[in-house]
Amino acid sequence: MRIGFSLVSALAITLAACSPSAEEAAIEPAIDAADVVYWGGAIYTANDEQPQVTAVATQDGRITFAGDEADAELLIGPETRIVDLNGGAMYPGFTDSHVHVFGVGQRERTLNLDSVASIEDLVARVAETVEGAEPGQVVYGRGWIETHYPEARFPNRDDLDAVSPDNPVVLIRADGHALVANSAALEAGGITRDSAAPEGGEILFDEAGEPTGMLIDTAMYPVTALVAAPTGQERADIYAEGAARLASLGWAGGHDMSVPYSDVEMIEGVAEAGHLAIRVYVSVNPDGYAALSQEVPRIAADGRVITRAVKIYMDGALGSRGAALLSPYSDRPETSGLTIAEEDQTIGLFTEALRSGVQMNVHAIGDRGNRLLLDWVEEALAHVPEEERARIDHRWRDEHTQIVEPSDMPRFAELGVIASMQPSHAIGDLHFAPARLGEERLEGAYAWQTLLDNGARLTGGSDAPVEQGDPRIEFYATVARADLEGFQGENWHPEEALSRDDALKLFTLWPAYASFREDELGSIEVGKRADFTIFSDDIMTIEPMEILSVTPWMTVVGGEAVYEHEASFHRSGE
Repeated sequence: MRIGFSLVSALAITLAACSPSAEEAAIEPAIDAADVVYWGGAIYTANDEQPQVTAVATQDGRITFAGDEADAELLIGPETRIVDLNGGAMYPGFTDSHVHVFGVGQRERTLNLDSVASIEDLVARVAETVEGAEPGQVVYGRGWIETHYPEARFPNRDDLDAVSPDNPVVLIRADGHALVANSAALEAGGITRDSAAPEGGEILFDEAGEPTGMLIDTAMYPVTALVAAPTGQERADIYAEGAARLASLGWAGGHDMSVPYSDVEMIEGVAEAGHLAIRVYVSVNPDGYAALSQEVPRIAADGRVITRAVKIYMDGALGSRGAALLSPYSDRPETSGLTIAEEDQTIGLFTEALRSGVQMNVHAIGDRGNRLLLDWVEEALAHVPEEERARIDHRWRDEHTQIVEPSDMPRFAELGVIASMQPSHAIGDLHFAPARLGEERLEGAYAWQTLLDNGARLTGGSDAPVEQGDPRIEFYATVARADLEGFQGENWHPEEALSRDDALKLFTLWPAYASFREDELGSIEVGKRADFTIFSDDIMTIEPMEILSVTPWMTVVGGEAVYEHEASFHRSGE
């Protein structure tokens, strides 16, 4: 299958009646020729009143028509571009509701450990990198995850010392909540047998009382400080590279998490220069709250970049046993995980944010972390006078929502907390979560359908570079709830998978709501911005495993094709 383009001769420009919905009727129909017309394949709108159409027209970055091909023909003028889907399928622009754009770009430039299959393989990759490093240069990488390694353990400093006795080595685990460092890095970071972990962190020690090289959550900071952060133009280029990578996979937008407030102006500049391929909705670090609260929301580049939220952490990650649980870990009963946020400080921040209009996006993974988040939101709401509370549309988000005690499920809807979930976590974690949690707690693990049934609003993302950041994987994980080989495992609750209609909304309409933009993004409706994702096949109907192999053909943002898969296109005259 191929996508074809051609410029078509002028036709009469008369807009035929197209039975608009009630919402569309409020928007004055276009009478000019369209800039682009899309047809020739399945087109899904994520609009329940008109779920599918056969043609879409756009003008000046907005959707001006969604209906039948026969009516769309009347919108074609001498400069109209025709996008023939040629059997492919088109959707509203997919949005990754939880991504780290800078991290995605940086992954393209540093030691990528995503595909490492063993500690032996990990060490070999480090050895190869060290060979090309300058004396004393820090070797930095990310993406390893030991849960499927044949060695069945964390890597340690001895593994790394064998190939890098002098160069500091810092390797971040895939989840970003743990790292392994060699002796040179530990020494440079001041980590010794006498070191005590800070609140919300853990240093692992061996039987002899020496640090193993594994640092978890807040204990990572002295060592991560050794890795020089890119600055200036290099940093701006990494943001642009990350956005381009995401667009090439089919994402038209991303909710960028944990962004330094000092980077916001830089991201806006990249967008204004025309180098930011996707829409970015920014959630800054807590130290940016004061500045952001003076300008909520902060909008730049015609809405290409919007900053409205602050990201904080309740706990750590499940894989590194940092997620805060109500009961001890089944495979390490001496710990129940780590709580990072402080109660009084967090409730105070929540209360202030309710008044300022800053959206709070809160990392919570364990059932205790999630309960504390809900408790503290409830308490903050109670601090606001009832008449004032009625006017607040806070749309705060629980980022990850991985393990929730079943009795807490209804509270998301009651408190207006959005469950922001990353389906690929479930299909990766299924290989170790049963050991961490035990069978009983799996009932509330990655419980997408149960949350939806309890009235919660959901939104979906990838958490890249923690995961691959591929919309095909995320959509597949949502509807199949099985790993990339089709394995699901016992007691993994297949009933928690979502329908394909809901899965589509999880990455289109619901992210728009989660970013206060449902009036202009998230569905294919007249008047909304022309953001589209086009794949080579119809992910709404093909077999689940086939979803993983469709090709991203085109990503459109504001009517502009920001990514085109060249091998799939034919242009007139070529």
